[in-house]
Amino acid sequence: MNTPYIRQKYSTKSLYQSLQKLLNRAPVHIALLAISVIWTLPTVGLFISSLRHRDELLKTGWWTVFQHPFDFTQYQLGNYIDVLSAEGMGQAFLNSFIIAIPATVIPIAIATFAAYAFAWMKFPGRQILFIVVVGLLVVPLQMTLIPVLRAYNQFGLSGTFLGIWLAHTGYGLPLGIYLLRNYIGSLPKDLIEAAAVDGASHLTTFTRLILPLSMPAIASFAVFQFLWVWNDLLVALVYLGGTPDVAPLTMRLTSLVGSRGEAWQILTSGAFITMIVPLMVFFSLQRYFVRGILAGSVKG
Repeated sequence: MNTPYIRQKYSTKSLYQSLQKLLNRAPVHIALLAISVIWTLPTVGLFISSLRHRDELLKTGWWTVFQHPFDFTQYQLGNYIDVLSAEGMGQAFLNSFIIAIPATVIPIAIATFAAYAFAWMKFPGRQILFIVVVGLLVVPLQMTLIPVLRAYNQFGLSGTFLGIWLAHTGYGLPLGIYLLRNYIGSLPKDLIEAAAVDGASHLTTFTRLILPLSMPAIASFAVFQFLWVWNDLLVALVYLGGTPDVAPLTMRLTSLVGSRGEAWQILTSGAFITMIVPLMVFFSLQRYFVRGILAGSVKG
């Protein structure tokens, strides 16, 4: 047999198959690349605008910097210095943590217990209650602002951290229960039955089995909830009002810009300052994020 010829033939066939697979996947790769460029383009423009002088921002667009990309005189850090050195920014940064951390932990704790009950506990009206929870996902939170604010004024919760914690907990629970219930319901039934046969109570099963196995879904919901609370302005503005002692970072930035937007260039640098903490949270929980979303959406 002509061994070198056979090897060359199979090598050519393998190369042809590899090229064919590459060509078949090329449209998908090109589409993903185009989507990535379009998605990141506003962020790039925002970052470039945060480094430009105010007068240049009013005259030309951010894309004009590419005409002279190595002219570093057109960049400055003054916008960032103005934001960081502004009065009350340190307290606002601390207030954002005080609001975001409990407003993330409280709904996670409640939603995890509720999700386990909906998935593995038998009680009257379980399906109806779950349908109500799913229905709350489509209710706009704007419809609840005035009724809840009136209740807060009666109970003295307006302008307090407790009031904003309860508000974010209520708004985040429907999504948390739905997401975690789908994930917990997809866990192997044999594990739950084996724990019951061994005499484990629901609390023991929940703490020893459900919580460790549900960490991907819990981390996914934690990312969603923390990012929403950290970047929130509407809920904080309504329930905290103009109280400067409890104002978060988003409210403080709006006061720096002014009601007429005369200092809007500060928003560009302020946006990147507020992005630091959410990015740290996302990348620290990234390994759980995709697993939790996929597993919770396959089987429910």
